[in-house]
Formats: sequence, C-alpha cells, structure tokens
Amino acid sequence: MKVYISADMEGTSGVVHSDQTDPAHPEYQPARRLMLAEVNAAIEGALAGGATEILVNDSHWDMRNLAIEDLHPAAQLLSGTPKPDSMMTGIDASFDLVFFTGYHARAGSTSGILDHTYNGPNTVQGVWLNGVEVGESGINAALAGYFGVPVALITGDQTACAQAKELLGADLETVIVKEAVGRVAAKNLHPTKARDLIRAGAERALKIKRAPYVVNPPITLRLAFARSTQAEQASLIPGVQRVASRVVELTLDDYAILFRAFRAMLTLGSIQS
Repeated sequence: MKVYISADMEGTSGVVHSDQTDPAHPEYQPARRLMLAEVNAAIEGALAGGATEILVNDSHWDMRNLAIEDLHPAAQLLSGTPKPDSMMTGIDASFDLVFFTGYHARAGSTSGILDHTYNGPNTVQGVWLNGVEVGESGINAALAGYFGVPVALITGDQTACAQAKELLGADLETVIVKEAVGRVAAKNLHPTKARDLIRAGAERALKIKRAPYVVNPPITLRLAFARSTQAEQASLIPGVQRVASRVVELTLDDYAILFRAFRAMLTLGSIQS
C-alpha cells in the first residue's frame, strides 16, 4: 500500500495567524514543529493501517518546512520549490491513497483559519472547476483523480474538513484539529490530542475503499483575481480568456495540463503591477 501525503501548515492545531506560517517571523519555528508532528502522526497511522511506502510532499510556502532528520524514517520527503506540480508533485498512478494534512479552507470562506487558494487573498479570490467552487483540496484532489488515486484523509479546521467532505464525499476520513471562530482565531485541540486523532484517522483511512475525484472533460477552470491587472497578465497565456475585468477562464480536456496552466496563471498574476 503506497500513500502520498501533501502537507500544508495553516490547518495545523495551534496555528491561527500568518506570523506563524511565515519563515521570516519568530513564531514560525514552533509552528513548523507542530506541522511536522502532525505529519508524523499521519505516517504512523498509515503504517499501522498497512502502508508499505510513503512519500511526503512539503507543500507550504517555500516548501522547506519539514526537518528531514525529525521526519518518521519510514517516509521519504519531497521538499523545495518550484516543483512541477507544486503541492502535488510526485503523484502518479502507482499510489493507492492520498492524505492532505494541515489543509485550510478555500478563499473567501467564513470561519476558516487563514483561508486562501494557492496564492493569498491579494491574488486569488476564487477558483471553479466546471462551475464548482474549489479550494486547494479540490484542485489537488482532481490531479490525484487524474491518475486514478483517491483522497482518503484530510486534517484541518472544521470548515476545511466540511468543504472537502462536500466535494469529495461523505465517506472521506476527516480529522478536525481546531474550530475556527474567525480568520485568525480558533479553539485548538492540544497537540497531543490532535496527533492521536490524526494517527487513528489515518489508520482508518486505509481500510476504506474510495473512488477518486474525477472532473470530466472538457474541463473549464475559472479564476477570479483580486485586481484587473492580474487577470490581464494571466490572459497572456494562449487559450486563456478574460471573461470579466478580474476573471479568466481556460478550457482543456487534459487536467494535468490545465493544472500547470493554472500555476502559470498564478505566477503571471502575482507579478506586481
């Protein structure tokens, strides 16, 4: 049983503010240790459930958050950025399951800790796949589904978990490690309790057979930017249509190509202007 883990930070218990997620801020070092401990708990649960191979993709910020010397030795670590498929680099049809740890709610959510979608709120205001609004869990699950791999577990706050269940199915294993009461405030489980729940949830996740999340072609990705100049820059990509002052769309049959085009749109849209 081969398991892929995409590990983010904002959905970690104890993390409630962007100062904690920024490597340049003093509060970051404790937060990265909390993130690592939750990832290790997911690895331990996966091993208890029968996993024989585990790849962890460090998927936050500069993607150099997880200290390899403290990572569970049963797992391999994929770190650094840029990576071809960002938060999902390394996923392919050889994997059996995907875990999302430390994930957060999509951009524009109510009561979701540090809600955003890939880039911060100064760039992205919303993303839709064939008319369905999605966050990082949906965008990334669709790439896993492209390779026929289902998402089996997500950990984060109650909003991130509810959004994932609504999109990916009620049988998705979710572990709520904190209850968001705003964008930068939450009731957090003690880290040891959160890790125990993640460990147990990961073990259960390996026992449930789930279908992959597949978006049927043709697939239209709609991206709403924060500023009109960002949409203007993203529309330089061949095939990308500017459908409103801040909104662009691209339709393709191949989701893997669409995923990379989405990343290119974000890169162009992030250029200051």
